[in-house]
Amino acid sequence: MMKLQLLRNATLKLEIQDRIVLIDPFFAPKGSRPSFTGRAPNPLAELPASPEEILEGVELVIVSHLHADHFDPVAQSLVPKHLPLICRPGDEDKILSHGFSDVMPLAKIIDWNGIRLQRREGSHGLGPVVKKMGSVMGFSITARNEPAVYWAGDTVLYPAVETIIADTKPEIIIIHACGARWDGDLITMDAAEAVATCRLAPDAVVIATHMDSLDHATVSRDELRRHSTEHGISPQQLLIPLDGETLQLKSRQA
Repeated sequence: MMKLQLLRNATLKLEIQDRIVLIDPFFAPKGSRPSFTGRAPNPLAELPASPEEILEGVELVIVSHLHADHFDPVAQSLVPKHLPLICRPGDEDKILSHGFSDVMPLAKIIDWNGIRLQRREGSHGLGPVVKKMGSVMGFSITARNEPAVYWAGDTVLYPAVETIIADTKPEIIIIHACGARWDGDLITMDAAEAVATCRLAPDAVVIATHMDSLDHATVSRDELRRHSTEHGISPQQLLIPLDGETLQLKSRQA
């Protein structure tokens, strides 16, 4: 059975096929990074475990893009440099410059120890803000007897994401639903887009992460829970884990 642990923000520890994958490591201590809005230094919460505990057993690292809340200087220092690391094409030179030796850009598909990763498009906002935010990626991750996962990443809900969901029919969809904004522009999904994602995939479990961690977020876990309930989304479909919480996820096909 797949296990998914939310550490904080977008940082996840995924156990699949008896392998452990670390996604978007962000290890900065609470309040040690600059504020995005002037509201408070980031991150807003401490990690629920030490970086050393988080790294225990990790065999593969995925870095979706180079924003500091997805791969910060502490993680760049502490993640073992020999671990295979999958990244967005175009980010490999920067990651290599931090001393990592086994960096694999995810151009289309990477097969790793019985696990398939396939790149998916994303848009970190819409309109002019995309140029400020830069390119990002999501990915699908599949393996025998495991639920098919679509990790959407730092994206808003837009036609490309809708098409991915319709075409791939994932059993698990992981979204960043904190409603982050930059100069007023939405750059990740918000509560309305989380609800819309659930309606696009009524048979999927949707997991909302990237919440209650950064000062440019506009949607809290409590607000998302309230909004989704008001709009008829079951708490069994939309999961909103706490930092440190582990979910057990089973494929319908198993």
